[in-house]
Amino acid sequence: IFRETLSKRGVRVITGLGKYFRQVDRNRNGFLSQAAFKEALKAFHLEMPEGDFESLWLILDDSKSDKVDYGEFTRAVFGEMNEYRKTFVRKVSFAYMKLDFNKTGSVPIVDIRKCYCAK
Repeated sequence: IFRETLSKRGVRVITGLGKYFRQVDRNRNGFLSQAAFKEALKAFHLEMPEGDFESLWLILDDSKSDKVDYGEFTRAVFGEMNEYRKTFVRKVSFAYMKLDFNKTGSVPIVDIRKCYCAK
């Protein structure tokens, strides 16, 4: 049921959840507690009966660590990426690493202009 709900709501919900997960990850360790995960779902109007939530949590927290990361969440919902998408992500990551001269995790437009010509 959860997968169906997400597929009807689209990519924006998934990317929005990812952004929200990063915001509520106060430790910056890449993981969310069960309570924080439940709050994230509530914020995106993805509430579900407690029994369904517990079942979802058991699937997501297969390591029994009482925490889940966004990667685990997306893999559980969408499955693994196919080879085409993996190749595309690798190419984009490589291009981003070249643009991020200072290795800060963000790329100012000035740095993009140094590498890219739209002509």
